Amino acid sequence: MRNDRTRGPAGAGRAGRAALTVLAGAAVLISLTAPAAPDPEPAAAAAPAHTAVNYAVAVDQSTSLSAEDIAAEKAAAARIALGDVSATSHISVFGFAAAESDDQRAVDPVCPRTRLDAAGRESVGVCVEKLRGRKDGEGTGTDFPSAIRQGVHELTSGTDPAVPRVLFLLTDGFMDVTGSPQYGGKTHRKAEGERQLAAELKKAAAANVQIWPLGFGDAPDKEQLDAMAAGGYQKGCVDLPSARPTATKASGAKDFKPVLERIFAAAHCLRYQPGPSKRPPATLPVTISPLATVGSIVVDKGTPEVTVTYTDPLGNKVPTTGSFEDSTFELAGGEGTVEALKITDPVPGTWKVAVKAPEGHRSLPVGVSVLWQGELQGSITMDPPSPQAGQKTTVTMRLQTREGYQIKDPADYAGLKVRSRLTGDGFTPLPLRLTDDGKGPDPTASDGSFSGTVTVPKDADGALKVIGTLTASGLSADTRSDGGQVSPGALPVTTALGPVRGDGHPGDTVTANLSVTNTTNAPHTLRLSLADVRPGLLTVRPAEITVKPGESTTREVRIGIGDEKAFEGRLDGTLGVGGVVTVQDATDGDRPLVRAPLSIQVSPAPSVLDRYWWALVGAVALVVVAVLAVLAWLRQRRRRRDPHGLTLHLLSEDGEVLSVHRAGHGRKQWYAFDIAEAHSNPRIERRTSGRFAVQRSPEGGAVLRVNGRGRTRLTPTGQAELTDRLRLALGEDSVRPDPDHHPDPDSTTDDGDGEHL
Repeated sequence: MRNDRTRGPAGAGRAGRAALTVLAGAAVLISLTAPAAPDPEPAAAAAPAHTAVNYAVAVDQSTSLSAEDIAAEKAAAARIALGDVSATSHISVFGFAAAESDDQRAVDPVCPRTRLDAAGRESVGVCVEKLRGRKDGEGTGTDFPSAIRQGVHELTSGTDPAVPRVLFLLTDGFMDVTGSPQYGGKTHRKAEGERQLAAELKKAAAANVQIWPLGFGDAPDKEQLDAMAAGGYQKGCVDLPSARPTATKASGAKDFKPVLERIFAAAHCLRYQPGPSKRPPATLPVTISPLATVGSIVVDKGTPEVTVTYTDPLGNKVPTTGSFEDSTFELAGGEGTVEALKITDPVPGTWKVAVKAPEGHRSLPVGVSVLWQGELQGSITMDPPSPQAGQKTTVTMRLQTREGYQIKDPADYAGLKVRSRLTGDGFTPLPLRLTDDGKGPDPTASDGSFSGTVTVPKDADGALKVIGTLTASGLSADTRSDGGQVSPGALPVTTALGPVRGDGHPGDTVTANLSVTNTTNAPHTLRLSLADVRPGLLTVRPAEITVKPGESTTREVRIGIGDEKAFEGRLDGTLGVGGVVTVQDATDGDRPLVRAPLSIQVSPAPSVLDRYWWALVGAVALVVVAVLAVLAWLRQRRRRRDPHGLTLHLLSEDGEVLSVHRAGHGRKQWYAFDIAEAHSNPRIERRTSGRFAVQRSPEGGAVLRVNGRGRTRLTPTGQAELTDRLRLALGEDSVRPDPDHHPDPDSTTDDGDGEHL
């Protein structure tokens, strides 16, 4: 499937798409993925609603942290609140260090449990500013047990246990309770701190609280961070290693933001796509996958003075609140240093984020990233769908979107886990291994089609069902099934359907051949239908085929591509439409005979230019030839008038040759000259604005132009009057112009090659 697929029209297809939760910002939190229903849903099933998340953020305030580190932690806590998209989620933020005297506390509540509706997100962005590094005498150690205890308390007090609970621990990774009297005598405090930490981790696991530590600084205690991640609740949002709590290290505040975004994406099964970082003014591109149902574009502005505008892949400048076309928008943090634009049902493709800032506020780079969550749907088939006991059948699960579009880019389903099994009457379910490696039953690697074979048990009798489940981080799980029947023997009607694939434009038809053999002495009616295709995109004809007794024939199956309205807004390039063609024997209890995958590549209808390009090219070629012919004729005409090479003889009244002058190239084919020393030693001299000028005549000889007298024809053997006492004649050695030496027709100056002889 194309990565640049555009939005479709409003209606059942798009309106029924998932409104899943997605994080925005470095810490945008979403709900855990809902488990797949026990029975497969149809292709356009209703989606689950936004699900709430309870989370807490513990921020290290110990003296070992620099002011830059504290600022990064505050920004991180704010980003969490700004990016959450569920109005029923809650967050609490607190700082922690250590209590080293009776009047000190290890924990500093900063933001009480706050519901993250629009007002709540903004309020948390303000209250996190209360976070600060502690000074000497305020309790400057690092009390991890107290921090985890507080986090578990915040996440479990008065909350629904069914709502996911996540604690993010931002720290430099060193536990230090050596100054805390509540941990006993000085020589025992370290050991007691470790004992209490282990106890609090067990309580967190029992309360279903995940712990995701992020350590930064010069040398955080990675071993201790790993232990805290492993000590909490281990079940992630999906059953994948990438969703299990892990500890992450950032080298410092500079790379804190991208590392933070990655761990929050992992904690809540999001897809994270980092974008570029540039100083304003700049345009920063970022890509949203065609699988995304909800996405958030996060802009780290660095300074509140930066202004941001968003342009979708269709070139539309979108609003930051409300609806536009089929998407809805909500901006949070627009007045701060970080803002997040949440988009429900975003247009997939490359978005452009334009950032500007006034003079004096352009020194800091602006970064952009996107986090999204979406849906992945499978289409599963058995071939043959009615095998005999002991016969092999090939199971294929193909990936597509909820709308039935094919998925072929491996990046869209990275980390995918496919589980499948064959169930039926009379045998224990058999696990299936489906792969997309281009080996064995899988024809092509990395094309989004997973295949495997299974042998139907010999004691199988009756119904068969193959079940497949797709699971991927950032994509909701999907379970599909395909039912069949164990054939007691040779089927009365056998069929074979050729490849159902091709390409075309809206309104076109793709054909395939269906071979049919009826071995009985009675007619059979076959029914043809499509599955896993959104209504309107494709149709199959004929809907029924009657096979005569004993007939063996081939029938044409026609797959009609919907009209342009069905693909409105989607066809800015080739779009793959997938599905399944089913052939059933209605005479034999609707026994499935064929379930074949189809693949139709739909592209926009060609324009008039596309259809008749050859005529346009021919017309342009004729025009070019005509223009070249005219230019050649004009050039030849100019060359025929070029005065270069004319030998000008200046004659006295009695015909005596007074001087001889060779003309050069002139100005616009005229060679201008004048008479020097007309009364003493007359001779011809080239002068740009001279009184006289000559050019060749196409009929032979030359033409003399005299200012104030007009033009006179000068034959090769004739003379023309210049003044009362002087005449002009052409010498016998006058030659034609050099064909390889001709002036620019628009030249305004003589080339200066006139000479006296």
